[in-house]
Amino acid sequence: MLVLHNARVEFGGHTVLRDVSFELPQGRTTVMIGRNGAGKTTTLRTIMGLLPLSAGRITIDGQDLAEVPDHGRAALGIGYAPEDRRMIPGFTVEENLLLPTLALKLDQSTTRERLGSVYELMPELRELSRRPGGSLSGGQGKMVALGRALMVATRVILLDEPFQGLAPALALNYARTLAKVRDQRKDLTLLVTESSPQLLGGVTDRALQIERGEVMETTLAEARH
Repeated sequence: MLVLHNARVEFGGHTVLRDVSFELPQGRTTVMIGRNGAGKTTTLRTIMGLLPLSAGRITIDGQDLAEVPDHGRAALGIGYAPEDRRMIPGFTVEENLLLPTLALKLDQSTTRERLGSVYELMPELRELSRRPGGSLSGGQGKMVALGRALMVATRVILLDEPFQGLAPALALNYARTLAKVRDQRKDLTLLVTESSPQLLGGVTDRALQIERGEVMETTLAEARH
């Protein structure tokens, strides 16, 4: 279970997260809803160690993440798909998918097993596997970013604004893929940030609202208003 305990983040003289506390139960999907600038991306980047905590703690199954450097979070089974995708344009899709496994020094058998699982979930990535990352559309890049996160996510996956900029058909396909992830990876915990949660109704167990760096429990119905 991933838990934030009174997490506070400050930079540039401003408080961005204000004593945020919530739990992500194992095997559940949580959507964090908020407007641009509310603190959604900051929350995910802080969990991944890319931004420092000013106060509070973040733990996973009781282990304090302050003891784990940012590059070590993936080794704990935390996958992260940032909003900007961050692919290497000159690498093929498959090479981009394999990058985190090289960083984690996974053995070849585990790597091929995980890659096969990703291709089973997202067969379109197998079809794109030899394409250079720089040639993909925005929607295709979002799918690769999800697949790459799944290559390391054995416990938690963090998805930042996955539907942003997607055409309606691609957004629906992404939502269906998330439903498949839930069905096939029942122990995996998901945290998805979104400005507009309409496509997540079928996969969400609980919702959080973030406003001006403060988080509270809500429902998808309330968040739509």
